[in-house]
Amino acid sequence: MFLLLIACLFGLASCKKEAPVVVEERSYTGSVEVLNSCGKAGAASQMALFLRNKGFDVVQYRNDRLQNYEETIIAIRNPQWEGADALAQTLKTKNILPLKSKRAHVDATVYIGKNFNKIIEQETP
Repeated sequence: MFLLLIACLFGLASCKKEAPVVVEERSYTGSVEVLNSCGKAGAASQMALFLRNKGFDVVQYRNDRLQNYEETIIAIRNPQWEGADALAQTLKTKNILPLKSKRAHVDATVYIGKNFNKIIEQETP
């Protein structure tokens, strides 16, 4: 027993118990990536500004490889993210795809479609 304790102290034996897996639940607005998939110049920066004004943390925006999406699509990368419904309501879309990815650094990716103008129009009182 004494030798095992010494071996653990010097790292010669594996004495570590595995920690239980804890699912991370986020209570903040979430990180969002915006991709221009509609082909309209400046759509990604306009959508990023729109979402930031609505309280979302847009961490990246750029053009997508494909530029022919008819409708805006939300890819949810983190299934535990609490902001998915709020993002869908803000973008006025039901096009939500769960695309869990261990490599993703964002909670959601927004693929801007050709319905872009309808989404960012100011709501009239």
